[in-house]
Amino acid sequence: MIFVSVGTHETPFDRLLRAVSELDLDEDLVVQHGLSPVRCVGATEFDFLPFDRVLEYVRGARAIVTHAGVGSVMLALANDKRPIVMARLHRFGEAVDDHQAELAARLAAAGLVDVVEDSGELSECLTRSARLPDFDSGEPWLGASLGTYLASHLGEPVAPVYE
Repeated sequence: MIFVSVGTHETPFDRLLRAVSELDLDEDLVVQHGLSPVRCVGATEFDFLPFDRVLEYVRGARAIVTHAGVGSVMLALANDKRPIVMARLHRFGEAVDDHQAELAARLAAAGLVDVVEDSGELSECLTRSARLPDFDSGEPWLGASLGTYLASHLGEPVAPVYE
């Protein structure tokens, strides 16, 4: 099963949902589409879901496709899933700025997410494994790095998620 989420932002994320709707899939697809009018034929769809249902879908999914919101990405990572992310972009009216693109690039550089911009890239990413790499390097993992990154952008310390 593939779980797709656009998060809870009040702005539709049609670009992500169009990319998903163009996929030729032979597996179950669950889509949380928010306020977007774009629908994915054959998918089980929801506008919004309570957190416990999102968590259930994340845990049961083979792959997670989501916007590059920190909460959605962290939920996937905390459940040992390497999410495929598409950043909401200001130029398309999807966000007030490009903070999601910055976060996505940083997490991709760390090997924690796959970043896509169109349906061709999405299809390719879905054929690869959606598992996280093994982090046995002895280095602090995502929580400390993400906390440092967020603190540098927010100007205040952020408690680490994992150490």
